Amino acid sequence: MRTLQWILCGLVAWLAWAGPARADVTVEVRETSPSGDAVALGPDQTYYLRLEYSTDEAVHIWARPWFHGREVDAGSHPSPQYTGSGEALGWFFIRKPGTQVDEIRITAGDGTRNGTRLVAIHPVEITVGRTPVAATEPAWVARLRAQAEQAEERARQASANQPDTIGDKLFFAAIMLAVPLLCLLSFAMPAWALWRWRGGWRIAAAVPAAIMAFVVLRILVGVLVDPTSHNLWPFEIIMAGMLGLGMLLALWLARRMTGAVAGR
Repeated sequence: MRTLQWILCGLVAWLAWAGPARADVTVEVRETSPSGDAVALGPDQTYYLRLEYSTDEAVHIWARPWFHGREVDAGSHPSPQYTGSGEALGWFFIRKPGTQVDEIRITAGDGTRNGTRLVAIHPVEITVGRTPVAATEPAWVARLRAQAEQAEERARQASANQPDTIGDKLFFAAIMLAVPLLCLLSFAMPAWALWRWRGGWRIAAAVPAAIMAFVVLRILVGVLVDPTSHNLWPFEIIMAGMLGLGMLLALWLARRMTGAVAGR
């Protein structure tokens, strides 16, 4: 009986250490453009990879350049969600001439540190020169690019069709409440300070109100010129209001600390 208990305890400990099983993801590089084991690129020239994948759950796939064990500074592709098996397009470009690459690391997962892992390494020598290098894109690049764009569009449509959650509704309500409240306070509090304070303190108190007035006027003029120029105007109001009220609070504290309250 004691032996069985030890076996069960060991099994439980092993399961706790092992944790949940990860998704089985395999990715192989089938072709590259430009092709070859040693490649010369020009600045901002794109390097493409035709990837073949197989996964038992939804993952994103990324391809990033590395050199001597360090990730290279490069612009690279976003990734739609992949399930089952098929082909994917990986790409990146490097702006800085003289940059070298000795391998491309391909990762898959959800984009988080713990949820994304290395699934393949493609050894290749890439050197970025100072002049453009002539290259012709193979047909698979256009085909896989169109496939990725279609997948991203489907994902956007699916996200747009999802009903708002209670959290989304509460967040929107909080934003709509904060905007008029901050507008009111950003003008009312400086007005109170202008009435109560004297000298340089009065001039300083006008600054937060001037900031809010400038932001509101900028939004109104911008919308008249281009209706799409200030799609995030509530956040502009909130940031300006918080800045103005923060400045006024700092002035109030400074008056308290310097003893200017008594003499106003």
